[in-house]
Amino acid sequence: MGKRQLWIAVFASFLLIAAAFPDNEVRAEGEKSTKEIQMLSKKQSGIKKLEVPNPAARFVYDTGLNFEYPDAVRGIYVTGPSAGGKKMAELTKLVENTDLNAMVIDVKEDHGNLTFKPEEGSKFEDISESYIKDPREMLETLEEKGIYPIARVVVFKDSLLAEKRPDLSYTENGKVWVNGRGEAFVNPFMKEVWDYNLEVAKMAAELGFQEIQFDYVRFPEGFGNRDEILQYGQGDYADLELENVQKRVKAVTDFVAYARKGLEKYDVDVSVDIFGYSATIPEAPNIGQNFSKISSNVDVISSMIYPSHWGPYFGISKPDAEPYRLVSEYAKVENEVLGKLENKPTSRPWLQDFEAPWLYSGPTKQYGKAEVETQIKALQENGIHEYLLWNAGNNYTPNVDYTPMN
Repeated sequence: MGKRQLWIAVFASFLLIAAAFPDNEVRAEGEKSTKEIQMLSKKQSGIKKLEVPNPAARFVYDTGLNFEYPDAVRGIYVTGPSAGGKKMAELTKLVENTDLNAMVIDVKEDHGNLTFKPEEGSKFEDISESYIKDPREMLETLEEKGIYPIARVVVFKDSLLAEKRPDLSYTENGKVWVNGRGEAFVNPFMKEVWDYNLEVAKMAAELGFQEIQFDYVRFPEGFGNRDEILQYGQGDYADLELENVQKRVKAVTDFVAYARKGLEKYDVDVSVDIFGYSATIPEAPNIGQNFSKISSNVDVISSMIYPSHWGPYFGISKPDAEPYRLVSEYAKVENEVLGKLENKPTSRPWLQDFEAPWLYSGPTKQYGKAEVETQIKALQENGIHEYLLWNAGNNYTPNVDYTPMN
């Protein structure tokens, strides 16, 4: 067979494969989205242009929405009730009228509920709330306004699943264990839990979210002190010749890699929220977080570096009172750690836009315009230009300059 005949045969095979998929569900990997084109500057190494169609080309899901990746993501956290209520108009206006450009929106929240109603017959119907009446319509509005949407999926803190399936959680004296705040967790060793959360992430990707942000990707705080007290399974990790600390680290890291692989065809970035102090130590043994290993398996790493959440650290006795210094010292450490990785993710830390009265017996350190801006400035001075702002009630400080060094 001559080269021309071979090329025709290959192209015909490609057309047959392409015809098997509806246009509104997939597109060939070679057909780059706007986001992909914009990101090529970050990911050009090893990219080769195909001269002929490849019948084995991987197909990816096409939502029909078109979002451009911002120059640098600068976002705010949005709860389900805010996203589906009157608050959304206020938050949208805030992003439109400032240098903010993104929203991290709860899809599966801290208790384990979905924030919208899935399709009828879905296994998630009984744990869903209709906060967001029409998530697709919401995303179309964000598309029109150029606001980059990120789906927050809380993974291993899940009271609903723990109560429904104690075998996927931790028990003590025959009852599901809860922490001091009455919260239950599910077990990272259980791959059924992995798949449960991956299904939620896929739903979010199919709706049109451009990034899946996994939160609470860890064991409960202080788990090392309860390891011998609680009853729980270790699944496929039970027979590994590793200490329990390393089993925990491996399970958490493996979940992240598994989830990223499972989302490949959806053309979404994958990010993980992680405790800031995890970057300053080899690994956090109680909770199973190894900063470098998790970072190597994600597109974006979002360290929670709220000054209020640190004890004395970096030689700073009261970090909440010195936000600039805390963020600056942290950024130096993170840059050093990430600089050693072969597959370095984008750094996008969580910053503080709230007060911490529990730290003070007298007047509380107030977080306003100056405190928010100084955290952003500290990141920028260290070459970190992406960030997210956290306020649990979504009440963000007005009149902030979100690009103070520009």
